[in-house]
Amino acid sequence: MKQLDTNTFAASSLASGRYVIRSMSMIEIEQILIPHMRNLGWNPGIHDARIFFTADPNGFFVGELDGQPIACVSAVRYDDTFAFFGCYIVDEIHRGCGYGLAIHEFARKHAEGCVHGGDGVLENISKYEKIGRVAAYKTTRFEGIVTNEMHGKKNLSTIDICDVDFQHIAALDRMCFPSSRIAFLREWLSQADGNGFAIGSEDSVEGFGFIRKCFQGHKIGPLFAKSPAAADAIFYSLISTIHLGEVFWMDVPEPNKDAVALVERNRMKEVFATVRTYTGIPPKIRLDWIYGNTTFELG
Repeated sequence: MKQLDTNTFAASSLASGRYVIRSMSMIEIEQILIPHMRNLGWNPGIHDARIFFTADPNGFFVGELDGQPIACVSAVRYDDTFAFFGCYIVDEIHRGCGYGLAIHEFARKHAEGCVHGGDGVLENISKYEKIGRVAAYKTTRFEGIVTNEMHGKKNLSTIDICDVDFQHIAALDRMCFPSSRIAFLREWLSQADGNGFAIGSEDSVEGFGFIRKCFQGHKIGPLFAKSPAAADAIFYSLISTIHLGEVFWMDVPEPNKDAVALVERNRMKEVFATVRTYTGIPPKIRLDWIYGNTTFELG
């Protein structure tokens, strides 16, 4: 696994104390990380800072050079077996000097003993392999615009996610995600400026989804369903909560052909793609039930 070269500017700056890597507070996530994400066009949700912090209060890191933040990364440790890396940002002027690898190595210590997951751009697959991550599958972000036709397909069989037993929601989420994430899931599905729907019975949930307001438009995620019919019903119920002409996005794992068919039927267009990578043995999850990932940053 690639390690920081002792001859880099970053190594020298770490040794001299000019470059300091530390955890971020929730306020710093809001004031440092979220603006960086917006500047890069990542378009985070308007409440992401608080909810991200809930997932792992010790899992967000900033690298400061001479007191100024120049790099960020997150390593959210969900339990003792799985962690998810994201929010990997280095200011352009300081790239190629080892500062990014240094903060990544720091974050890896926080996730020690865990399988690491992450979503990254396709052109950097070779770089991910050097730090021990192997490509698992492609995920594509699709963009849509709300139409009258979409609004007209709202399914009355769906129910507000707040009226569903949370344990059923959490059980389905666990089938589609490599570890339990109860605290994060509660906050995510109850955030302001968002709406969630589910379909099922008193004893089980056939699917659920959530749509949240971002700095631009809205994002659907997660959208987990045991059948294409359930996914359709939830999708249109989510769309019904936003206005005609608004833009929305959904991140679709390519192995789920039913999910790809759903976005194509609704004339959503591909914006860009990422690759899901893992260290170690890829976790067993129901990719055929994942129609929309929760978020690129936290999995």
